[in-house]
Amino acid sequence: MMITYRKGPTMSTEKDGHTPRPTGETSRREFIKVSALGAAAAAVAVSPVQLFAAGQDTLKVGLIGCGGRGTGAASNCVESSDGIQIWAMGDLFGDRLQGSRNNLKNLGDGYAVTDERCFTGFDAYQQVIDSGVDLVILATPPAFRPIHLDAAIKGGVNVFMEKPVATDPAGIRSVIESSKLAKEKKLAIVAGTQRRHQTSYLECMKRIQNGDIGDVVGGQVYWNQGGLWVHKRKPDYTDMEYQLRNWLYFAWASGDHIVEQHVHNLDVMNWSMGGPPVKAYGMGGRQSRTAEEYGNIFDHFAIEYEFANGVRFQSMCRQAPGSDSRVAEKIVGTKGWSNPGGRLEGATPYRHNGRQDRNPYVQEHTDLIASIRSGEPLNEGQRIAESTLTAIMGRMSAYTGKVVTWDFAMSSELNIVPSTWEFGALQTDPVAIPGQTPLV
Repeated sequence: MMITYRKGPTMSTEKDGHTPRPTGETSRREFIKVSALGAAAAAVAVSPVQLFAAGQDTLKVGLIGCGGRGTGAASNCVESSDGIQIWAMGDLFGDRLQGSRNNLKNLGDGYAVTDERCFTGFDAYQQVIDSGVDLVILATPPAFRPIHLDAAIKGGVNVFMEKPVATDPAGIRSVIESSKLAKEKKLAIVAGTQRRHQTSYLECMKRIQNGDIGDVVGGQVYWNQGGLWVHKRKPDYTDMEYQLRNWLYFAWASGDHIVEQHVHNLDVMNWSMGGPPVKAYGMGGRQSRTAEEYGNIFDHFAIEYEFANGVRFQSMCRQAPGSDSRVAEKIVGTKGWSNPGGRLEGATPYRHNGRQDRNPYVQEHTDLIASIRSGEPLNEGQRIAESTLTAIMGRMSAYTGKVVTWDFAMSSELNIVPSTWEFGALQTDPVAIPGQTPLV
C-alpha cells in the first residue's frame, strides 16, 4: 500500500520564541486519503529547477528544521558551491529558528533570509517549499521526513534530506514512492549519508567491489558511544512539545538510536553487499538510561543481519554514559579484510592518506548541486530508504524477540507516529519487552 500525505495543521507564525498555536487539526490517516489524487499531474509538471538549470545563476535554498544539524547542513551547502543562498527557513519553534538565524547570518552573501521568509509551526515546511526555493534541506526529527519529502517533490523542489528518512515501514514506503516521482520529474534527492561522498570510503569500496579482499563472507558494524543531550521538561510544555524537544528518546520521533544513528554503519554494510539483508535477528534493552526523561527507547542493540547468499553481519550499537566508544565498520573477505574508512588488507593492501580530502559533509552538497546544474540529478532516495528499513527491521526484532524478514518489514502495517499533529496531550508508548511486545 502506498502511503502519501498532505499538509499538516495550520499554525500561527509567532517569531518571539513562544509555542505556536494550532488553528486546525489534521490526522496522518487523512494525509493518506487526499494527495494521491494529484500524483499523476505532479509527475509531469515542469520543475522550477529545470528552468534554473537553463541559466539562472543563484540557487535558492530553504531550510526546514533549524536545530544543530540543520544549521550545519545549511552552512555546508553554502560552502560547497558558488551561487548558493539560504532563502527561507522554517521550524516548529520560534526560538530554534531564531538561534539558527543568528548563526547563519555569518554566511555573508550566502544568507538572504528575511523576516517574511521565516515560518514556524507544523505547516512551516509547506511555506518554505512555496517561498520560491529551488532546493530544500530537510532536517527535522525523522518522523516528519516522509511528509516533507512528499511535499517537496510534488512541489517541484530538489531535496537534501538528513538520515534516517522514516521511523516506521509506512513512512519507508512513502519515501520510496516520492523517490520514484522525483526520478520522473528529474528532481535530485541526496541523503545525509556522508560516507557515500567521502573519498576514503569510495576508494576502499571500489577495491572491495573489484575483489581485492575476495568474496565478502561477513563483517561487523558498530556505533557504540557514551550518552547524549537531554532536554528537561518545562512546566508549560504540552506532551507533544516535550517529546519533540526531546525527540531523540521517543521511538516515534527518532526511530530509536539504531535507526537515527547506527543507520550510517548499516548503510556501509549494505553498500558492501550491493543491497539490503533478507533477515534480522536481534536483541537489546534499556539498562543505563531508565529515567522518564529518556522516553521509551533502548540504550543498546545487537543484531545479526543475514543476506540472500547466506553472508551474515554482526551489528552493535550502544548509547551508555561512561562507556567506551567504537564507531567503525569491518568487511571480511576470503582473501583479506577492510576498514572501509581508509584501510584494506589483502593481496594489494591499501592505506588512504586523507590529509587532502574535502569535508564529506560539504562534499555531499557539492555533488548534489553539481548534479542539479548538469541536468543529471542524483537520486539516493531508494537507497537510503532501504538502509533506514534495515535499521527499523533490526529494531523490530530486538523489540519483539522475533526474527524479522525483509519482506515482512517492507509490507508491515506498523505505524508509530501520532495520528494528529497538534500541541497537546500525547501518550508515551511503553518500553518494548522482547517476547511480549507483538510483531506487527
